[in-house]
Amino acid sequence: MTQDFDLYRLGEEHVMLRESVRALAEAKIAPFAAAVDEEGRFPQEALEALRGADLHAVHVPEEYGGAGADALATVLVIEEVARVCASSSLIPAVNKLGSLPVQLAGSEELKAKYLGALARGEGMFSYCLSEPEAGSDAAGMRTRAVRDGDFWVLDGVKRWITNAGVSEYYTVMAVTDPDKRSKGISAFVVEKGDEGVSFGAPEKKLGIKGSPTREVYFDGVRIPAERMIGAEGTGFATAMRTLDHTRVTIAAQALGIAQGALDYAKGYVKERRQFGRP
Repeated sequence: MTQDFDLYRLGEEHVMLRESVRALAEAKIAPFAAAVDEEGRFPQEALEALRGADLHAVHVPEEYGGAGADALATVLVIEEVARVCASSSLIPAVNKLGSLPVQLAGSEELKAKYLGALARGEGMFSYCLSEPEAGSDAAGMRTRAVRDGDFWVLDGVKRWITNAGVSEYYTVMAVTDPDKRSKGISAFVVEKGDEGVSFGAPEKKLGIKGSPTREVYFDGVRIPAERMIGAEGTGFATAMRTLDHTRVTIAAQALGIAQGALDYAKGYVKERRQFGRP
């Protein structure tokens, strides 16, 4: 049996998306990439360019004001941005990582409020799962959330949080029933401006220096009960479902970085001369 189409070739819409993102990245993100890395500063120019083209969070469904892009379109955006600036590629990547729990398990009210705000460019999202003593063993986390009437009160520390301090919104996993281990973990939306939220100093990293990685501290952070994502005790399952969807975005980032390096090297070898010859 023969096929009359190429299974591995992008469709026309995805090809057009790749071309438009590449043009934007080369014109408005690439010129600042070296300075962003050298100075270790957040790539504000990239955020503004992506936000202006509605490429900062293309995964948000149309009913909440987003572009409604599929998973392939989302990774194409990340790949093309990473091709010119790895730090900048974490803007669309982590916006998806941080907000996907709301999209997967949040109430309609949470989706309308926070996915809508993300789509409008009112703030970025970060994802708070790992802790100093709970990295690979995420179920061993110690951040606690205690019910107090119509509120939950959060206390704890999250570590290695991408874009912490820059993002306005944080999906936070916390223990609500310590006797149930992974089934006693719940998910919440915490806002940067909530009283008791603070951030550590940026980590010193070997690369991707323009994307801040910090600890996030929760000191008696009191949030409305309706900010819980999904039912109590389902946070860990939501966290794992989220990673199922978003691990591929980091593969896209790596592929984009590799493509950028290859493209740069190809240009260099065409102009370099040694011993009187190319």
